[in-house]
Amino acid sequence: MSKKKSITYKDSGVDIEAGEQMVDSIKGIVRETHNASVLTDIGGFGGFFRPNLGDFNDPVFVSSVDGVGTKLIVAFKTGRYDTVGQDLVNHCVNDIAVCGAQPLFFLDYFSTGKLKQTVGYEVVKGFARACKENGVALIGGETAEMPDIYSEGEFDLAGTIVGIVDREKIINGEQIREGDRLLGFESSGLHTNGYSLARKVLFSEYDVSDKVEQLGTTVGDAMLAVHRSYLSHISKLKNIEGVHGFSHITGGGIVGNTRRILPADRSLDIDWEAWDRPAIFELIQELGNVPEEDMRATFNLGIGLIAVVRPDAVQEVKAWAEKQDEPIHELGSVK
Repeated sequence: MSKKKSITYKDSGVDIEAGEQMVDSIKGIVRETHNASVLTDIGGFGGFFRPNLGDFNDPVFVSSVDGVGTKLIVAFKTGRYDTVGQDLVNHCVNDIAVCGAQPLFFLDYFSTGKLKQTVGYEVVKGFARACKENGVALIGGETAEMPDIYSEGEFDLAGTIVGIVDREKIINGEQIREGDRLLGFESSGLHTNGYSLARKVLFSEYDVSDKVEQLGTTVGDAMLAVHRSYLSHISKLKNIEGVHGFSHITGGGIVGNTRRILPADRSLDIDWEAWDRPAIFELIQELGNVPEEDMRATFNLGIGLIAVVRPDAVQEVKAWAEKQDEPIHELGSVK
């Protein structure tokens, strides 16, 4: 009778040693995001963060969780992995910043079929870069190998952010009134939404390495443009009297996202000709003959953040934007 072959965890597709090496390789870049509030190193069962509550009368924690969606497929095709981590952090930062919160710390989830340390390192490097830029501590995460779920070379990302705001300074749109103006700040491109439609259209005609004159770059580079963080914008503008709300333009477009902060008896009057759409949106619409209704409901169309502003505060907001050399567009009003 032949002896049965031993089957190890590594034989099933999960390499514990590779995971440990991955953790060791990222410790340095993760530590660079830490500050005095971080009480633990990575690798423990939990991340400990001791916030300074001295400047708050009634502190409220604000959290959000998100992913990068099918933008990851573009990363797979190009072999570039450092940008998607930045996308995820910046997206999460924006989602709580528009509520008036200051982000404190971030946790990531990285799951893959077979862990490649070089890929994992590049992804986490993107997390760390964006965390440093936003003043956020990367205090923990999870790396999981699941060979029966993901195909070779594939992975998925998710992230959770936690921030803080004084209860009296929460921005929820309740002050928005009829006649308030919509001031739009430009996006860097698709950001992290609408990629299922964008990929279906663009990859029917182009490869990621194709340089398109209309875009001024390759298709892959245009699609991987990093999702902007608007934290510095919001941190300044929320202190201007008459700024009543902010909307982060993600899935659902300009109308869908800005409606989220409107009082029930308010609606939007958008001038869709008030700004020039970036070339990538024009290319998608032309190439795919995409209906205008779908474009507006799917993409940010070149506007990543909207400030809802009382009419007599518009000039102050514009003056700040001009000093920052930041283009700003009057998109319409609340009615």
